[in-house]
Formats: sequence, structure tokens, C-alpha cells
Amino acid sequence: MNYDALKQEIIDHADELGIDKIGFTSADFFSDLKGRLIRQEALNYQSGFEEKDIDKRVTPSLLMHEPKSIISIALAYPSKMKDAPRSKKGERRGVFARASWGEDYHTVLRKALERLEQFIQERVPDARMKSMVDTGELVDRAVAERAGVGWSAKNCSIITPEFGSYVYLGEMITNIPFSPNEPMEDQCGDCNLCVDVCPTGALVQGGQLDAKKCIAFLTQTKDFLPDEYRTKIGNRLYGCDTCQTVCPKNKGIDMHKHPEFEPDPEIAKPLLEPLLTISNREFKESYGHVSGSWRGKKPIQRNALIALAHFKEASALPSIFEVMQHDVRPVMRGTAAWAAGKIGGEEAEKMLLKQKELEQDEEVLKEIEKGLSLCK
Repeated sequence: MNYDALKQEIIDHADELGIDKIGFTSADFFSDLKGRLIRQEALNYQSGFEEKDIDKRVTPSLLMHEPKSIISIALAYPSKMKDAPRSKKGERRGVFARASWGEDYHTVLRKALERLEQFIQERVPDARMKSMVDTGELVDRAVAERAGVGWSAKNCSIITPEFGSYVYLGEMITNIPFSPNEPMEDQCGDCNLCVDVCPTGALVQGGQLDAKKCIAFLTQTKDFLPDEYRTKIGNRLYGCDTCQTVCPKNKGIDMHKHPEFEPDPEIAKPLLEPLLTISNREFKESYGHVSGSWRGKKPIQRNALIALAHFKEASALPSIFEVMQHDVRPVMRGTAAWAAGKIGGEEAEKMLLKQKELEQDEEVLKEIEKGLSLCK
């Protein structure tokens, strides 16, 4: 079998397989990466969403018997929303990050990898393949970097010359010995914008992220948001794009190559108040297809309360009081109390004092006290 010819055939057919960029690398051990992951873990910089076994993240041979190479794929997604609704007084809106626009990218990438697997299997019937997207063991960015798809940037994203960092990544381990591509030279240079403007200082330095401080992580947590971050997330409901939008390499890039990634403006930038009382069924029907729904409605609803506080939207106080009084979840009641205090005014203070007499949960009572102190 002429594997170089097969490699070129895959590259030539990538577009019709729904793949925007493709790279090839060896299935060797990721030695440099292991050291970095151990340091990240020692510094407690991991989010907790990653594969726990570091060896599996850096050793393809633990995931497949005698692997020979890895194929890295990238799919471009839009950076601009058509007909985006405006957030205005009385009709405040939150926003989902671009990575949650349109259909869940895990689903779209898996379909692309399935088409690629079928394409290869038809030509090499005894080929073995194992594909993964995001939640797999390997580190997508490390594979893409070594496969020459792009360079690993200071904002901890892969930046491609064609699509900037607005790409989703996936990979396939195989027993086919494809010739590896050369990694791409780092092109960030002296630019440090992403590090300088990170709202929470999560980018400790170029290429190093304290994931627990990252707004993309914080918006996915389910507990009370730490006080120091509540004023940082603004109206973000899920994810954060700041380190991408400031990047000069992303300037002018807006790809609309996949209809699946086109956002529904009312889902990607929804009204905040209706989210406070949305039922599980309504949430699943409206948001179940987007990647930002994977943690359920609770984080989104908590973030919606914080967003209303960010806007100091006094017209939302009745809805916020409703949550504070009747929601069975302490995190929601407590966050509502804090949000009411942040918005402030006599009405908020009166309701907080009333609820203080009725509330029995200690954590919620602490949030009511915070709300009352903000009112003064």
C-alpha cells in the first residue's frame, strides 16, 4: 500500500468529508506535554473536566494496540452573528460564547471523523482507528500542534493561518504509518494582548492557563460563584471569547463553512429574565442541541442572575425576588439575593430583610447579608 498516496487522497477529499484542515503526526509519546501536565496538576491549574490519568493523555499506545500515526482535523466556526438582537433596558440579554453557537460541535466533529474513518476503511479494510473529540484522552491542541494544523498560541488555543483560533479540533489514532507533517512555527511573537486583557488573570503567562480562574470554566460550575469573579463575567452565560476577540491573528476572520454552526440569535443571545423560570423540558427543547447545555440549566440560570445584576436591571427585581423566595435550590436563592443587593434600592433592601426572616439555609443567609451590605 502506498501510504503517501493515501495521505494525499485524504487531503484532497477533506473538504467533501466536511473537514477544513487536516494534519498528520506520529503516534509517539508526547514527552514534553507530560511534564507540563504534571506541573499544571501540581499548581492546581486543572479544571477537573480533563482525563484524570496523565499517562493516557500523552501515550497513544495506551489507547490502541501498536498505533502508528494520528490524524488531526479542524473545523472552522463563525466569529460573527447575523441579525444579533440588541440588549436594552427592560430586555437585557446574555450571551453564549462562539463555541456554543449552533449544533454541539462534539456531534458535528464526530460525524466528520466517522466519514473519514469510512473513507479510510474502504481503501484499507484492515485499518484500525480510534477517534475522539474534546472529551477523549488525548490533548487535542497538542496533537494539532505536532500535526502542523496550527501553532499553540499564548491564549492556549491553536491558531491556524487560514481560520485563526476559531476552529474545533478532533483526532484519530490509527495503525496506518502516515508520514508526519512538520509542526508550524509559533507566530505570536512579542504580542501579549490575550494575557494582558484576560478578565480574571487566568492566563498566568503566554501558553499557561489557570483553568479554575478562566471564565469559560467558571460559567460551567454549579456552586456559588466566588465573590471575586461575580463582577468579572458580565453577561456571559456560557464560556468566554475575550482572549480570541483581542487576538490580531483573528482580525477579519469570520467563517461560515458549516450550516450546523450557524447560531439561532435568540438562543445564542437570549433574554435573561425568561431563563430564571425555564422548565427542564423547555431548556432541553430550546438549548439541548448546543454544547453550552451539557451542564444543565442551573449554571446558566445562576449566570443569568449575575448578568441582570451586572446591568443593574431594576425592572427584573420581581423575577429575582421570585427566585429568592421560591426556588428550591440554595445556589439560586442565594445568588438571587446577591443580585438584588447589587441592583440595590429600597425595594431590594425591603425584600432582602423580609427573606432574611424566612430563610433557613446558612449559605443563603450569608448571601442575603452580602446583598444587604451592597444596598447600603
